[in-house]
Amino acid sequence: MTISQAPNYGIEDASYQAAGQLQGLIKLVNDFYDIMETLPEAAHIRAMHPHDLSVSRDKLALFLSAWLNGPRLYAAKYGKGISMPRAHAHLPITDADRIVWLKCMSLALQQQDYAEDFKQYLLTQLNVPASRIVALCEQQHSQ
Repeated sequence: MTISQAPNYGIEDASYQAAGQLQGLIKLVNDFYDIMETLPEAAHIRAMHPHDLSVSRDKLALFLSAWLNGPRLYAAKYGKGISMPRAHAHLPITDADRIVWLKCMSLALQQQDYAEDFKQYLLTQLNVPASRIVALCEQQHSQ
C-alpha cells in the first residue's frame, strides 16, 4: 500500500513551488490588489497605497518569492531585504485592517489553482507578519 505524503510547505522551496513560482505569485498578487480595489470594506487599506499600484504589486510578488523560500528577488531589485513591520510602521494600521487585508488575500487565493491545503497554509502563515505589522503600527501610533 502506498501512502501519499502531504507536501512539506515551509521546507526548502516547497511553498514557492506550490505557489507556481514567480508567475503564480504575480497572478496571486494581481488578483489580491484587484480585489482590494473593488471590495468596499478594503477602501481604507487601499487608500494607504499609492494611486498607481504597479510598484506595490511588484514589491509584494518579489517579497513573497523570498518569503516562500524562492529566489531573493526583492533584495536583488530593491537593494536589500525588507522587514514588513518596519516598512509599514508609519501607517495607522489596525487589527480591523489586518482582517480586511487577509479577506482580500483569502478571496485572491480562492482564484488560484493551488492545492486547498496550501491555500489554508499560506493564509495562516500570512497572518503572522500581518499581526506583527499591526502590533508595531499600534505601538508607533500610541506614542
